[in-house]
Amino acid sequence: MQVQRKHPQRQGHRIPGRMTWHSLVLLPFLLATVSGNTVPIFNMSLVYVPEDLELGQFAFQLKAYDLDDDILTYGIREMDSFYFSVNPSSGNVTLRNSLDRELQARLTITATVSDGVNNEVSQLLPIIVEDRNDNAPVFWNVPYNALIPEDSTLHSIIYNVFANDSDTGNASRVSYSIEEVIPDSTENRQFFYILPNGSVVLNGSLDYAKNTFYQIKIRAEDGGGLLHNNWTVQRSFTYLSLTIKDVPNLDPRFLNEPYSGSVPENCPLGTTVLTVIALDRDTGVNDEIFYSINNSNVPFAINATTGTITVSEPLDREQLPSEEVLLEVIAREKNLDIYGKVAQTTTLVTVTVTDINDNKPQFYNCYLSSCNFSASVQDSFRGSIIEHSSTRLPVSNLSIVAHDPDKGINSSFKLSLQGPNASAFDVSPETIVGTGEVQILVYDPALVDYEISHVMVVQIIANDTGNPTDCCSTATVTIDLIDSNDHIPEFPQSTYNLSVMEHSPEGTIISNITAYDPDSGVWGQITYQLLPDDILKIFAVDTMTGAVMVKDQKLLDRETRSVYYATLQARDGGGQVGTTVLEITLLDFNDMAPVIIGSYFISVEEGQNISTQIQAIDNDEPGNPNSELGFKILSGPFSNNFTIDADTGEMHSKEPLDREAVEDERGQMVVTVEVYDHGEPQQSTSVNVTITVGDLNDNVPIFLNQSYEFSVFEDSPGSSVGEVNATDADRTEINSRISFLLQRTSGSSNFLIRSSRLGPGNYSGDLSVDPDVPLDYDTLQQKFFSLEVVAENTAADNVGDKANVSVVVHILDINDESPTVLPDSLQDVTVAENGTQQGVVHTLNASDPDTNHSLVFEGLEVTCFKGDSSAGDVCKGWFVLAQNGSLLVNSSDIDYEVCDRVLLTLRAEDLYTEKGNRYSQNETLRILIADVNDNAPVFQPISETFVVVPEISPVGLQVATVKATDVDTGLGGTITFSIVSVVLLDDNGVSQPFENLFTVERTPDQGVYIGSIKVASNLDESLKGQYQVTVEARDGEAPVHSAQTVLNIFTVDNSYRVRLQFLSTVEEVQSNSESIKLALTTVTKAAVYVVAIRTAESTRDTKGAKSVMEAYFVYSNGTALDIDQLITLIQSDSLGLVELVKLGLAVIGPGEVTQPTRETELIGIIAGLAAFLIIFILIMTLVLVLTTRSYKRKLSAMKALKVATTFNPATAQQGAGIPGTNQYNAEGANPILNHPLDPSHDLGFHEDSISVTSMNSLDENTVNAPVDDDFEVKQVKVQPTAPTDKEVLVAALNLKEPTEAVYINTTFTTTDL
Repeated sequence: MQVQRKHPQRQGHRIPGRMTWHSLVLLPFLLATVSGNTVPIFNMSLVYVPEDLELGQFAFQLKAYDLDDDILTYGIREMDSFYFSVNPSSGNVTLRNSLDRELQARLTITATVSDGVNNEVSQLLPIIVEDRNDNAPVFWNVPYNALIPEDSTLHSIIYNVFANDSDTGNASRVSYSIEEVIPDSTENRQFFYILPNGSVVLNGSLDYAKNTFYQIKIRAEDGGGLLHNNWTVQRSFTYLSLTIKDVPNLDPRFLNEPYSGSVPENCPLGTTVLTVIALDRDTGVNDEIFYSINNSNVPFAINATTGTITVSEPLDREQLPSEEVLLEVIAREKNLDIYGKVAQTTTLVTVTVTDINDNKPQFYNCYLSSCNFSASVQDSFRGSIIEHSSTRLPVSNLSIVAHDPDKGINSSFKLSLQGPNASAFDVSPETIVGTGEVQILVYDPALVDYEISHVMVVQIIANDTGNPTDCCSTATVTIDLIDSNDHIPEFPQSTYNLSVMEHSPEGTIISNITAYDPDSGVWGQITYQLLPDDILKIFAVDTMTGAVMVKDQKLLDRETRSVYYATLQARDGGGQVGTTVLEITLLDFNDMAPVIIGSYFISVEEGQNISTQIQAIDNDEPGNPNSELGFKILSGPFSNNFTIDADTGEMHSKEPLDREAVEDERGQMVVTVEVYDHGEPQQSTSVNVTITVGDLNDNVPIFLNQSYEFSVFEDSPGSSVGEVNATDADRTEINSRISFLLQRTSGSSNFLIRSSRLGPGNYSGDLSVDPDVPLDYDTLQQKFFSLEVVAENTAADNVGDKANVSVVVHILDINDESPTVLPDSLQDVTVAENGTQQGVVHTLNASDPDTNHSLVFEGLEVTCFKGDSSAGDVCKGWFVLAQNGSLLVNSSDIDYEVCDRVLLTLRAEDLYTEKGNRYSQNETLRILIADVNDNAPVFQPISETFVVVPEISPVGLQVATVKATDVDTGLGGTITFSIVSVVLLDDNGVSQPFENLFTVERTPDQGVYIGSIKVASNLDESLKGQYQVTVEARDGEAPVHSAQTVLNIFTVDNSYRVRLQFLSTVEEVQSNSESIKLALTTVTKAAVYVVAIRTAESTRDTKGAKSVMEAYFVYSNGTALDIDQLITLIQSDSLGLVELVKLGLAVIGPGEVTQPTRETELIGIIAGLAAFLIIFILIMTLVLVLTTRSYKRKLSAMKALKVATTFNPATAQQGAGIPGTNQYNAEGANPILNHPLDPSHDLGFHEDSISVTSMNSLDENTVNAPVDDDFEVKQVKVQPTAPTDKEVLVAALNLKEPTEAVYINTTFTTTDL
């Protein structure tokens, strides 16, 4: 296992040249201290344990290896070890206490292992607790209660619930659904729905009157995950309690209808009749109710607030139009309803005014059938009677009516008589209820005597016994007595001869005849009468004057009877009679109309003329103008078709007759002829002459309409289309018979026609679809057929002409076609991310060829893409497709950076489909997510160290780079760089700000923006430390986002400038400068920066040196070599030294030097190298022989170190260093040996610091690596290396202390050793 990040440890860095001498010095100590047994090493650094592990189950195994194959004993301690138990022998760790990732996701224990020989080895072991789906979603902020008004709009969000699942991944994704709605009903289950974000939406109209409370059971369900190795879905439930808030939208309502009550008349004002009660049907509002009576002029009032109806005016039942008073009561709410109108209702209240006995009977002078009791009351009456009239005979000329306006028993009263003559008469009836006619009857005829008294007086008493306070009324009746008769009337003549014109008007006086009676008074008054009784039908007499006159002029007919005889009788007042005889002769008058002889019925075929004569007589007196006759034709339908002779009565037709001109079914023409006389007044008689005209088939059929237009549904074989009608003017059935047929035209084969007789000459053609022909509306180019119907007259012996008519049949659509989503509405839709667009963002449209359709949309599938790759289900729930085709934004989590394209698969449905497929084909709507500048630029990690050498850094030199990206697009993803500040931090920690020292230039490269930091002005070569350059990256679209990073640019001051003296000339050094730099780079592994090549100065330079090269030796981590370090490196590399000597190198830095000959110098170098090599081989052979057994296993284990050399250096975190010092910004960064060793392996080569003599400042190089929690841990398997790998030994000899972090220096590899 290789850990790319460990806690920093100290690590020593040695120069390879000095390692050999160190080994020689330490050799005696190594021989004395090396043992034959190694400590065990853990082969693990991280473990994972599932949180649903049960107690006692296996969790993991501690693994360590020992090169000596010793028996290992394992243990755990400290920190979180109480969760586990370990088997000391096998290292198997079991669970002792339950785990919960949500409480503690990371545990740390100290694992120990011992081989029984060496000291116990311990290691911190992180334990990652893996998540399992052991938590159900938890609703927040419960309980859920909401108060919503009943007029909430359809599809409005009424509440938002939220449930959190503390698991991770798919198990933490919560979805919502409605499980139950209380009260439970089919309607209520569809009343609400819930969106993926937990928003509860109203799907209907609330009605407080139906339900005032709903309880919705909501289910929250996670996406599922493993639990105890089973796929488990966790769910939880909660209730949302919705209380409906009533709003004033209903009119009030009266309770306990209908209302009726009663109250006695004459009751006190304010008497309560009854109380009406109305309530606001909006029971949750319960507005205050006010009452009023809508009737005008009623004696009742109502309390506006209580609804109590009371008597407001005096009540008199007898004065009211009816004893039942109908009141219209209005109940009105105090406040207007939600529509701004008055909320009110009405009811009818029936109040019965009951009667009390408060009226006495009264007398009226009228007849019972026509009495007006509102007229004045009468208390005196006058009548008459003949003296000595019989018992029970009523007094004449009396019209007395007694009336009590009370009701029922209260209107009963008794009648009696009083007064001086009360004993002679009686009253009838004696008792009356309400109203009755009163008569005075003779009780004792002997007392009714004209000779005793001409006038008699009685008093009628009406007594209401139920009304003691005002009981009685009195009326006085005066009775006049009539005297008898004893004389007979007499006429002057016994016979009278009279004449009168016949048919004289009624009342015509023929003669005045009078008689004489000597009686006085009524007895002397004569009346006249004609006898016998049958004469009274013709004549009459004035009974008072005796004038004889005509009574009935119609019966006074000379032609019937010319003379009449009658007796005129005169009668006096007592009935005595006298008579005389009357002879009355009638004079002639033109009163007889002509009489027609015979009847006139004529038959003729049409097209012929007729001739006939009318015969008549007149019964008036012959030879008189009254009996002279004349003839004429009266005006009529056919009067213009005929003429008649006025004297003879001969009648002729003017032209041949036409049967069709006669409307009569029988073909009859009726002409009225008038026969008249010449008398005064003229008399006439009329007679009908009937001419029957025979029919000929001489007319063609005629359609009633010029054209016909019908409609029929498609795919309806045999159904009726319509009816055409035609007539034939011929008047007989055979001549007017019509048959219909279809002319052969386009589409005529689809129809049939059948003839039917409606009446004479009237036929219909029933047009229908051929039963074998199904019509298809959608395949017809024209949605109608133009037909031609022929009407043909087919008489038995004569085929008549034909008539044609145009018939248009429209084909009506049946909903049998599938809908189609319009392509124009499937154009790409662009929606901005982050929910900046809300509501409807697009509307889909669909068409249906059917004329009657109802289209709705349905979303089938949502697919998410980022670029050309799938984005999973991240976009599900972002959008909602409503049934009306509206695409709505449903989430504020729309993120362009995770999904830039959404494909919505949808279809349209025709709800009115009657046949066939109701769905359209599936269509895809592409929703493009528009980027919004919502991300700040992000700097990429800096993996290199930047160094600047001021002395050789001209203006414009690039000294560092930064890289930044912005996931936004367009201007929002375009980055510009700027330098915010430059601060120099010297070795003592003192900072010094600078301005205009560096500049930055931007270069885009495939979505990455590179900022090149360049020198903007001359740098001070004497300054030591590092420039801290703050670089800001800003995007280019509002709102602008920015980010900053700090670069450390290490400056190498001139104290690190090294003087190399050469024996060759300046020209030779210049020509060999590249070879010299290559040799120096090979030896030092550092970058060589040449400042100058010049001629040696005798005062400063060594004698014999001809030229001087001044240069800097800088490593990529910011460190540089001084003179001592450079000398040490060159001396430690014999091959490099030989090469440099060949190139003329004499002295590094100041000092004296002899000038050996070239041969001597070469021999000395070779001899030194040979001696060095021999000594080194002897020492190493001795060490290997002494430690063969122990180090064989160790060297095998180090094979992994060679594998590490192949590790890509670019992936290692390089840190900045502090130039001019021996401190580095990354752990293990050795400027001399940057080898990727795993320092966790202890090779046993420990040495005390006192055993090493420091030759320069770079000897003990210790760096503390920064702790970065973002490092990832990657497991690799470590295998021991073969014992023959010699590089491992050299690397091992360079290790001083084991460390836990390895950093790679790209300058060196183990091959360089």
